[in-house]
Amino acid sequence: MKIKLAQIKFKTADFEFNFENIIKNINGSSELIIFPQADIESLGGKDLVLDERCRNCQLEFYQRIADKNFSQNILIGDVLIRNGKVEISEDGFYDICGKSVFVSDTFIEDIECDLYVLAKNRYFAINTYKDFVDSIETSCDFVYVNALGLADANVYAGGSFAKNSDNNLVLQMPVCEEDIDTIDFSRVVEFEDEPMEKQVFAVTTFALKEYCENTGFKKVVLGLSGGIDSALTAALAVAALGAENVFGILMPSMFSSEGSVTDSLKLAENLGMQTVKEPITPLFDAFMQDRERRHDLAEENLQARLRGLILMFYSNRENMLLLSTGNKSESAMGFGTLYGDLAGGYNLICDLTKTNVYKLSNYINRNGEIIPQAIIDKAPSAELHPNQKDSDRLPEYDLLDQIIEMYLEQNCSVEEIYEKFNKSIVDEVVRKIYRFQFKRHQVCLGVRLTERAFCGGTNLPVIQKFY
Repeated sequence: MKIKLAQIKFKTADFEFNFENIIKNINGSSELIIFPQADIESLGGKDLVLDERCRNCQLEFYQRIADKNFSQNILIGDVLIRNGKVEISEDGFYDICGKSVFVSDTFIEDIECDLYVLAKNRYFAINTYKDFVDSIETSCDFVYVNALGLADANVYAGGSFAKNSDNNLVLQMPVCEEDIDTIDFSRVVEFEDEPMEKQVFAVTTFALKEYCENTGFKKVVLGLSGGIDSALTAALAVAALGAENVFGILMPSMFSSEGSVTDSLKLAENLGMQTVKEPITPLFDAFMQDRERRHDLAEENLQARLRGLILMFYSNRENMLLLSTGNKSESAMGFGTLYGDLAGGYNLICDLTKTNVYKLSNYINRNGEIIPQAIIDKAPSAELHPNQKDSDRLPEYDLLDQIIEMYLEQNCSVEEIYEKFNKSIVDEVVRKIYRFQFKRHQVCLGVRLTERAFCGGTNLPVIQKFY
């Protein structure tokens, strides 16, 4: 039986787009063509599954494909279309061209069939793909099919693959690219494990393109502080949307270093993006004119909120999506101001620790300087008071990020983490992770890149007394 595997893009509840994308990828050169799951739930439809009109559109979607009377068998997830009819097996088994085909959204060992199709739209998570491929040990021909698509925080990034009955890999499809190929179960291939940075770059840029395409935004805006987080976000946005669609705003204060401006302008020049300068000092001084200066947290947060005010003005006035630029390390420690630097409509790096922000920035510079080296080299600082550095209030990021990753992403107990790091530092980090959960309930949507992201995968209580 000649089988084609079609890793294509689907959009949540966009039945016309999904219909057209399937139809254009069907031809008469195979007996069976396998597409990803396309039902509402599998594409992140959430409570849309409760909407009767949406459910009816889904049924019509499958029937419209059947009405085309294609000559080959068409699997769309676990739905089989052939001979002008839509079939859904109760036990997952189909007889196709005299072969026993089993379709499931989970891998079950010891299923006796000629072809096992694992149809599950699996979201991307760093450093999980190879383990997933290796976890499949099959004694029959096997196909895994994954869609491309954005389901709020989750990115379905492809990576479909096939193995033969000897458990050898015979096909591997790329991340974040549509691909269609005929499966040759006798052609063994080597697994290609791309670097984490390359995968994250592909996933974040794909996510931003999809978010804008699905929400109608043509342009994005962000604040350029001269720091690494905004620089990386700008570089990703330009890669995704083009420099002409990315607008940067420089908002220096009385505490901003000269480099915060010059480095931002150099970044914008390297990227080819437009910028405007909107100093916040006059606004700050006008507000504080009849108030006592205490140089406290309230004054620091006022600066951040004035910047948020300016950014939201440009976002509203020019109908541009505001990109928030906070990273996972800062989010874990509550290092951000509500309605200030946490303002935004979408965040590309919210699930990257500071350590991974640097790794991805260096990856972007692999063929030449795009993000100025001065931005990468400078000590991280919010520049809200003289000579401020992040390390004044936080552990060094290489230490902090290991604790965050162990506790959140690896689900280690605090006792395990004590074995590697100072107990008082561990206790303080874990306490802050819980203490600042209230802020994370109020921040914008972002791209999920790990199994336990704050934008999906964790469900920490705001009200608790344990930590």
